[in-house]
Amino acid sequence: MTDIQIGILSIAGILILIYAGMHVAIALMLLSLLGVWLMKDNWIIATKLLALAAADSISGYIFGVVPLFVLMGMLISVSGVGKDTFDVANRLFKGIRGGLGISTVAANAVFAAVTGISIASAAVFTKVAVPEMIRLGHKPRFAVGVVTGSSVLGMLIPPSLLLILFGVLTETSIGDLFKAGIMPGLLLSAAYCTAILVMAYRLPDYVGQINDDRDGDPTLRMTIIQAIWKLTPIMLLVALVLGGIYAGWFTPTESGAVGALGALLLTLGKRQLTWAKLWQVLTETGHVTVAILFLLIAANIYGRMLALSGITGFIATWIGQSGLGLYAILSIYLVIVLLMGTILDSTSIMMIIVPLIYPIMLAMGVNFVWFGLVTVIAIEVGLITPPLGIAAFVVKSTLDDQSISLNDVFAGAFPYVLMMIIVLVLVVVFPGISLVLVR
Repeated sequence: MTDIQIGILSIAGILILIYAGMHVAIALMLLSLLGVWLMKDNWIIATKLLALAAADSISGYIFGVVPLFVLMGMLISVSGVGKDTFDVANRLFKGIRGGLGISTVAANAVFAAVTGISIASAAVFTKVAVPEMIRLGHKPRFAVGVVTGSSVLGMLIPPSLLLILFGVLTETSIGDLFKAGIMPGLLLSAAYCTAILVMAYRLPDYVGQINDDRDGDPTLRMTIIQAIWKLTPIMLLVALVLGGIYAGWFTPTESGAVGALGALLLTLGKRQLTWAKLWQVLTETGHVTVAILFLLIAANIYGRMLALSGITGFIATWIGQSGLGLYAILSIYLVIVLLMGTILDSTSIMMIIVPLIYPIMLAMGVNFVWFGLVTVIAIEVGLITPPLGIAAFVVKSTLDDQSISLNDVFAGAFPYVLMMIIVLVLVVVFPGISLVLVR
């Protein structure tokens, strides 16, 4: 059996093992070990090569950005900032049909700028926005759909954990990826708001008959000064983290440290951090960080095995001889990513697909900042599509209302899947949308 055949079998093996229920990282490591062993016909060489790959995987300074941004996101999620942001948006969009839905999208967009984790957004706004929308007459399916759909903004609007991972895997500037994520993030937010307005005016039975009698709600009597006061802490944190990167004051890793410190001070200032919550935040940060870094190690090992097999060069040569253009290849790639999104989480997809496509795109001279945004948007579609749809599961598990089924969550999120696909197509066809802020 040739090395290329071993590489092809390893790709097929990944799919089989994942479908069988094996953890993605374990599958990647196992097949990498077996692949190198078969190619070199020496168990000792295989283990030493993979041990070296594992040691090199996360030894760089840049990898410190992962736990720092995760910690910042976890601290913000318990700070109460999500509710403050929603209250301000709710006051701003009072009187607009579908205003609560638009408020949820706007609050999620702001919240995303300091968390970078879609799951955190889904959990926070399920508790904050869904009960309020249902109380005022919105249909449950519409309410959970808005929260589920808008939660994906957490992985697109910087700082984004997926953009960080893409930058690490492809050695692309994380600062440039953050800049590139701003306009697609705003465009997707605008598309969501447009969809909500259309549904509110054209499909009132789906949205629900809104009882806007909220005279007793103190949120709606909020003055401009009070609104500014509520938003100031989170906007200062956003300006500090992202502004520091864009201005060249901090590296992405340093900005993560500054952001984590700022989030800690903000949470302490709002008196939301008890010793029990602090332990919970640190524990969850550790769990998420270890899971991500374990996947990074596995992906690096697998990538080296594929490079050793020559499969990436073989695929690149085959594509070159096939006469397929960039957009044809990109279309096939995006279809594969969208299909993978139905069975895998976003991080796993990133770890499996990017090492395979990277050499091909590199040979074609693709702008990896633009390609990173295209990849992240496509991957994020999987967060709200069945059967896996992690964001949908988080919304369902966070709900106190057992009358709302998982099918309701997926059905409610469907319009936002369509919006994401439209934005994805626009970013593919018009690269300037993502590159306009990148020097």
